[in-house]
Amino acid sequence: MIQLNQIYLLLLLVAVLPGCSTIGYYSQAIGGHVSLMLASQPVDNLLTNPGTDDELKRKLAIARDARHFADNRLALPAADAFTEYSELERPWVVVNLVAVPEFSLTPHQWCYPVVGCQAYRGYFSLGDAQEEQRQFDRQGFDTFIGAVTAYSTLGWFDDPLHSGFTHLSDDRMVALIFHELAHQVVYIDEDTAFNESFATAVELEGLRLWLEERGEGDQFATALQRLSQRNQTLTLVEHASSELEALYGREGELSVETMRTRKKQVFAELIKRYNEMASQWDQPGPFGSAIETLNNANIALFRQYNQYVPGFRQLLKEQDYRFDDFFDRVRALSELDQEQRTLTLSALSQRFDEHL
Repeated sequence: MIQLNQIYLLLLLVAVLPGCSTIGYYSQAIGGHVSLMLASQPVDNLLTNPGTDDELKRKLAIARDARHFADNRLALPAADAFTEYSELERPWVVVNLVAVPEFSLTPHQWCYPVVGCQAYRGYFSLGDAQEEQRQFDRQGFDTFIGAVTAYSTLGWFDDPLHSGFTHLSDDRMVALIFHELAHQVVYIDEDTAFNESFATAVELEGLRLWLEERGEGDQFATALQRLSQRNQTLTLVEHASSELEALYGREGELSVETMRTRKKQVFAELIKRYNEMASQWDQPGPFGSAIETLNNANIALFRQYNQYVPGFRQLLKEQDYRFDDFFDRVRALSELDQEQRTLTLSALSQRFDEHL
């Protein structure tokens, strides 16, 4: 259960923050997390309780096994994370707001006392997120609000398991547990692309090993199919991004009307090509089965979650899937400046081959 010293730390955090708007934001964030923890029950108790739904018991047992696997095989800091369970009244736990200037692909950064700067801002209340979204909209930003199934407190608190996890398919639930635990290993201030690509690589390779150990390795084909769809989408997004960056580099040279017209044309082509590709897939792609609109915020966020995944997977492969050694290499990589990190990961990505 939640410890009193954790509540005191959260309240202290609010007390030392300057500014009314800052206090308002952190109050909702801390209040939301405390409510989640207060509503949780020990997973072990639910597993032994005869009144617990059978399907929920099955999911909780898989999650518990995944925690042990993460600790023993993947060298992830499971500790007491995901040992408590909360039932949510919605399929997401928070929503994230992303805001990007009209003629840029660089997201606005929000900075926090514990986790540093990030290219998104999380809200437990959709209404609160929409209120801040309107403020950015009035400034001419491209914005996007996305539902999030889970988040990490980076080990400051014991992250609870909740129904957002258990409503996923088994493989996606296990992958998400690995992803969130990976954030506790390495986390760089102001480099969302590094952090999320690293965690995505860990979730993917962790899932592969998990399924192989359980004799379900053939199920990894589904995960690889999702990855293939993500990679195909990333290729489209990177092409569109190159065109947009070239266009945005001419801001001040071209009229605003011309910039907006050409921007609209690039996104229209991206949407058309994505929908043609997605119509051939057996499951929804990263942007869904079909899309009508996209903007700078959508593609900026997508790039950050996928940009360096092949590089991290290659680095793990070169350590013969010894996760302790891999994490040491990633920590060393995290100490380089951003340009050096990017060059190193790009070189690793070029060496990566899914089938070798």
